[in-house]
Amino acid sequence: MVAGMTEGKIVKISGPLVIAEGMREANMFDVVHVGEHQLIGEIIEMHGDRASIQVYEETAGLGRGERVVSTGAPLSVELGPGIVTNIYDGIQRPLEKMCEQYGSNITRGVSVPSLDREKKWKFHAAVKAGTQVAQGDILGYVDETEVIRHKIMVPVGVHGTVRELFSGEYTVTDQIGILDTEQGEHILTLMQKWPVRRARPYQEKLPPREPMVTGQRIIDTLFPIAKGGTACVPGPFGSGKTVVQHQLAKWSNVDLVVYIGCGERGNEMTDVLGEFPEIIDPRSGESLMKRTVLIANTSDMPVAAREASIYTGITIAEYYRDMGYSVAVIADSTSRWAEALREMSGRLEEMPGDEGYPAYLTSRLAQFYERAGDVVCTGSDGRRGSLSAIGAVSPQGGDISEPVSQATLRIVKVFWGLDASLAYRRHFPAINWLNSYSLYKDRLESWFSENIHHNWTEQAGEIARLLQAEAELDEIVKLVGMDALSPADRLTLETAQSIREDYLQQNAFSDTDAYTPMQQQYALASLILYFKEKAAAAIERGADIQKISELPVRERIGRAKAAASDQYEEQYAQIRLEIDRQVDALVQSAEGGDEE
Repeated sequence: MVAGMTEGKIVKISGPLVIAEGMREANMFDVVHVGEHQLIGEIIEMHGDRASIQVYEETAGLGRGERVVSTGAPLSVELGPGIVTNIYDGIQRPLEKMCEQYGSNITRGVSVPSLDREKKWKFHAAVKAGTQVAQGDILGYVDETEVIRHKIMVPVGVHGTVRELFSGEYTVTDQIGILDTEQGEHILTLMQKWPVRRARPYQEKLPPREPMVTGQRIIDTLFPIAKGGTACVPGPFGSGKTVVQHQLAKWSNVDLVVYIGCGERGNEMTDVLGEFPEIIDPRSGESLMKRTVLIANTSDMPVAAREASIYTGITIAEYYRDMGYSVAVIADSTSRWAEALREMSGRLEEMPGDEGYPAYLTSRLAQFYERAGDVVCTGSDGRRGSLSAIGAVSPQGGDISEPVSQATLRIVKVFWGLDASLAYRRHFPAINWLNSYSLYKDRLESWFSENIHHNWTEQAGEIARLLQAEAELDEIVKLVGMDALSPADRLTLETAQSIREDYLQQNAFSDTDAYTPMQQQYALASLILYFKEKAAAAIERGADIQKISELPVRERIGRAKAAASDQYEEQYAQIRLEIDRQVDALVQSAEGGDEE
């Protein structure tokens, strides 16, 4: 047996949980190989010489007395060129390679390297022999895709003097140079490993300073998320969680997206694989897959691997953050991840907490979301990177009082609450503007003022005020009817309806409406509020609110959101002129003047 390895024997099997004896020398979270098929597992509990192991593959056919061998190392991911554009399972096995070698069904016990050992990458050295380097310093780079330049960094915990470093074409395991350290020579390669349950280090975590622009009007205007921020998207079945997350993955202004399908339906992951390669990234003009990593752990895969997939995805994201990139991790859904925790906790016979979830549910969720942030990366150049974490939550029946939703809300700073009633009315994205919130608004105010418009925050506040006023007036209308409202209140209702239908509603499958640039968002909202301003002045001069609401220009405002991003300015200017003309004509008519 290899030094450092421990061998034991199976004494109990309970679904994905295996109990083995003779494991006294093993450590918590060691990766183990179980049975004759060498199934991959991880030690999650130790009692004397007994180890409880969660197995990431189907355990059917295992029997008592079969061997369990510890590798002596924790569950780790391989980090190097070849990650981007790839699709992995929950423990970073490349699904395309596995399909080529073993067919469309995952074969138990297979071991396929996460990174291609045969493909050669062109490495460009950036430092010379004799240079002093420390952890995080950039040694050179590889052009991984047309969009992502993969920076090869000194591994964590290593520092010394470069003895040699050569440009050239290498596989990920080839030696590219040698570092002289206090412990001796350190061989440099394009690849390094990192344990998934341990956060990668950084120099300093900074307060958020810039929004993660999504192109989704309700999010960017009312409930923005900062780069390096955290958000959750809770909602019942059919309310559009997956579509919202797909939109964030497609259009967010980040350098890299790590999309984790955690317990997702297989057909939804198939949609992602079909759509993303065909979508052209508006920032680079290349395929969206050129800046995307997919982690696929579908609902029919073993439940234990679902728990690991979250950590696999965020570790990969941290690695690219350390290069100075802005990265978004999108997990769909953390509820299914929590269900995996609950199942494993039950099999371990731990004392259950609320609704059967383990008592450590909140701390595990916090460990995941706290790995997000805007940071100064390790390395002497002071580069900054950000990691934004967005998780979908699937509460049963849409009840967000359940434990996973409540635990998540205590941690994240943005809440996009999806509403089944909005979804049934075909209002998408079905984010409820009355109970959603963002705690980043104040911090991002200066960025919006400097980069979009000095009046951005005031305008967004006016939109929120009108929507709140509509909710209050709706209660009055239900009691005493529309006729009891003053013309000013009826105008408020008309404007709020326009905001809902012409601004907040957005078609994720439209070429022109799926993504709206920030400047266009401001202009469209200004157009709606300009009509309200002109209408309010007209009412004061005697114009009829009913005739104002029936003006033909209202229809043009409704169609304005579909204007192409390179043509909207001219169209919106024409609509403003049309508003002036039609409203002024109505006022003249009310005052007894000639109609145009």
